Amino acid sequence: MIRGVRVFDGVSDRVRAGHVVIDGTKIKAVGDGDPPAGVAAAMVIDGRGATLIPGLSDAHVHLILAGATQAELMLGGAGLGYLKGAAEAEAMLMRGFTTVRDMAGDTGDLKRMIDAGALPGPRIYPSQAGLSQTGGHGDFGMVYDVPTALGGTATRAEELGLMRIADGPAQVLAGVREQLKKGASQIKMMAGGGVASAYDHLDVLQYTPDELRAGVRAAADWGTYVAVHVYTGAGIRRAVEAGVQVIEHGQLAEEDDVRYMADHDVRLCIQPFAEDDHAYADPASAEKNRQVCEGVERVFGWAVKYGVPLAFGTDLMLNPAVSTRQSEMLTRMAGLAGGPVAALKIATSGNAELFRMSGPRDPYQIPTAADAAAYGTGPHVAHLGVIAEGAWADLLVVDGDPTADLELLADPANLKVIIKDGRIYKNTLVG
Repeated sequence: MIRGVRVFDGVSDRVRAGHVVIDGTKIKAVGDGDPPAGVAAAMVIDGRGATLIPGLSDAHVHLILAGATQAELMLGGAGLGYLKGAAEAEAMLMRGFTTVRDMAGDTGDLKRMIDAGALPGPRIYPSQAGLSQTGGHGDFGMVYDVPTALGGTATRAEELGLMRIADGPAQVLAGVREQLKKGASQIKMMAGGGVASAYDHLDVLQYTPDELRAGVRAAADWGTYVAVHVYTGAGIRRAVEAGVQVIEHGQLAEEDDVRYMADHDVRLCIQPFAEDDHAYADPASAEKNRQVCEGVERVFGWAVKYGVPLAFGTDLMLNPAVSTRQSEMLTRMAGLAGGPVAALKIATSGNAELFRMSGPRDPYQIPTAADAAAYGTGPHVAHLGVIAEGAWADLLVVDGDPTADLELLADPANLKVIIKDGRIYKNTLVG
């Protein structure tokens, strides 16, 4: 049981004095003020006026890529990226991120180890390999390599399970089905140029409408969705017309494009990038990075103006030295999304709404018979991102009030208690 805290439930605009009772992996009860006399608890944590919030989530991570440099991945053994990814998973959990959506990387085995309690880390919604056309954002082969579609061999990124090059509707169908076979909860496709990729400009369109529709259809057959990497309005419109429901990035969209997303009920997972979040030796990539970062504030503003559902993600990769900026990037959301409370909602219950789009492929949202008997069958059951009866016990005790000052979350030292799945991973308060 956690008592003596001010509770932000992930949904309300206010905090209230209260307590929470945990039973196993779930929240058994949430009450105002002090717990009633006679409530039994094997352990009691007194928050002493601190703020209790749901575990944070990051809807766009790359666990394998965030923990290693490009040289390490390209030249090291296959296990190096996975071991560094496991270390990065633990680091994310200790920054208070109890759930992440991995948007390109072979994280299936890491997810299984974490879910089994064998390794510390967040819940993972895996995309497995991202799909890219030849010469697209996910093609990290050499320019002299023969494309796989023309009889060449797999690139290093494909060997590591980070990417899958697929050209034409038939290969896209096979590529999507391959990721679903490997346990993907959603599918990632590259629909436009990228910053880190060598061959494509930001304005290029990637994947034809028929290829995008093939990917959407294959994902829908498994009850889940496609999210696409794309920055420009033209790419966004092509993807949405093909049935894509989630846009990753979008920083080069114009106002009409953002309004178009709102009209079509499409979600936007946009990252609050600053130019020095990534470092590029290649001047062309550095310039692309500058252009993307210039669009952050205006696209956020339009998304808030037109009510586009927002998700928070960071997309930090290939520079382990800046992985800790995950927490800082969250704090930037206060100035972009409408204040600390709005930002916290996005990083908790808002991201959880996106995660639920995986439908039957969602590994954490399907209630068991025991859940139904204990908590009923409402939408809160086995829910993430909220503090409510029947929700997963993913909780943070914060020294101070992040609903008034989100900067508190920039420093993980302000997290006095970290609980995921009912298990305490950090507790600096005396019980």
